[in-house]
Amino acid sequence: MSDFTNGFWNIYIVVLSLLGIIGCGILLYSQSTHKVDPSQQHDGPVGTTGHVWDEDLTELNTPMPRWWMWLFYITIVFSLAYLFLYPGLGTYAGSLGWKSTGQYDAELKKADADYGPLFNEFLSQDIKTVAANPKAHAIGERLFLTYCAQCHGSDARGNKGFPNLTDKDWLYGGAPDVIKTTIMHGRNGQMPAMGAALGTDKDIENVAHYVLSLSASTADPIKVVFGKSKFAACMACHGADGRGNQALGAPNLTDKTWLYGGSADTVMETIRKGRSNTMPPFGEFLGEAKVHVLASYVWSLSNPQP
Repeated sequence: MSDFTNGFWNIYIVVLSLLGIIGCGILLYSQSTHKVDPSQQHDGPVGTTGHVWDEDLTELNTPMPRWWMWLFYITIVFSLAYLFLYPGLGTYAGSLGWKSTGQYDAELKKADADYGPLFNEFLSQDIKTVAANPKAHAIGERLFLTYCAQCHGSDARGNKGFPNLTDKDWLYGGAPDVIKTTIMHGRNGQMPAMGAALGTDKDIENVAHYVLSLSASTADPIKVVFGKSKFAACMACHGADGRGNQALGAPNLTDKTWLYGGSADTVMETIRKGRSNTMPPFGEFLGEAKVHVLASYVWSLSNPQP
């Protein structure tokens, strides 16, 4: 909360927090001093509200237990002491000067001191050698489950818009060094919208059927003929034969691997609106040594080691 851009929010948080604590204390005090007035009783025995369920289940109107009240008072005192010692009141940093970022940095330094030598040992080896090491494989798997499974799945088979890492189909290439580069620096894949360039919706449909025919998928042969000439607008990235270009990240259209699906409607949507994919960089966050181990694990997914 130390990065408020407006002083109002600092005051708002402080006032709201203190009023909440003080309000709890006032409410607690008012209830602890409240006495039941027999003259104000409802119909029923003294000490009850007069509400009865299931013939004999009576709601009492008695003060709360003293031990419970004192516990509540203790929590109020604890909250005030906590807000004095630690950050919690707007931009007030607390008398101890504790910061979550400071604790995080200290934990990182300790982890680097404990595990840094192990990762550096793997860094001195080539990726294929690291992939064959059972210990490195186990570490890489944990790194993958922590940082990569959210997009590629825990089994690394991907999802719609996220590549399957267990097959041999690679947008930018599956060589060990290329995989490491991808993880280190990320990727930004752009498929421009080609609707206006191709012309009418009919032209888009024809090109979609031609694209499907490249991988021997079900396609209308007449539409394939008309779409072939229009496919010239796509050759700059995918090539004249539709086999793609790994230097650009342009996918191979002649196999049956589809990032968003291989139906005619999906291909038409891709052509009409384009696609935008981003693989975030992990080099600065993880460091080269950890990325090296992670890359070895990813490479082993499509190149199983004995």
